[in-house]
Amino acid sequence: MKTLLYLSMVFTFLFTTLVSAQDFKGIATYKTQRKMEIEMDSTQMSTEMHQQMMAMIKKQFEREYTLNFNKNESIYKQVEQLDKPTGVSNGGMQIVVAGSGDNDVLYKNTKEAYFLNQNELFSKQFLINDSLEQPEWSLEKETKNIGNYTCFKATYKRMVPEERMGPPSNDETEISEVEQTVTAWYTLQIPIKQGPGMYYGLPGLILEVSAGNQSILCSKIVLNPKDGISIAQPTKGKKVNQEEYDVIMEKKMREMEERRNSNRRDDGNSIEIRIGG
Repeated sequence: MKTLLYLSMVFTFLFTTLVSAQDFKGIATYKTQRKMEIEMDSTQMSTEMHQQMMAMIKKQFEREYTLNFNKNESIYKQVEQLDKPTGVSNGGMQIVVAGSGDNDVLYKNTKEAYFLNQNELFSKQFLINDSLEQPEWSLEKETKNIGNYTCFKATYKRMVPEERMGPPSNDETEISEVEQTVTAWYTLQIPIKQGPGMYYGLPGLILEVSAGNQSILCSKIVLNPKDGISIAQPTKGKKVNQEEYDVIMEKKMREMEERRNSNRRDDGNSIEIRIGG
């Protein structure tokens, strides 16, 4: 009798979850960070200058985003900062973060498997329209709590461009790639296949992602807000697909590096660090 009662409760919970998922909507807030340790020759950079450089890099990657979501769609964009990081150059140092526009808007439609990314690159706006590629997630048994939510672990492997410190050499024809493991934590208590950035496709909302030196952590969730949510597809910018945009971005970065190299005084004090966004 107890077994039948238990099974009845389980099926009732599953049915309620499936029904509620039809109208599930909310707003999740995420914070991003990146850990970086860059060793420099003491003859090139003093300890104080090195500390300033690391603080500048850390500030560039400490950002806050919101994810407006429902069952099939989401909008991911950066929270406007009143004190935006402006110190990207100091004392001969130049920090270049590729593809990191503050006004970017990412729309994902998991039902129809496509995305729109309104992206600003060197003061020019692009609208990237392409298909969503489903990550080959490996679901694992490990769990942990994030706030009030029980989360399950999932991982997948991907190839990513190797980060470069400084401009490419003259004979460099292609960027080398390295294998990277992406680790995500998702909760079945919010049964939608959404997540921050381009991460999606798990049985529940993704609350945390670690990939290489970068981490994304959910700090707040508001479910079914009284004022509702807004999920409007971005429309501004030159229309391109992801491959076309990547080619344009690489070309622009090389042009900028060439101009900087031609204008740089050969005094041995200029240092450039380029980091892919």
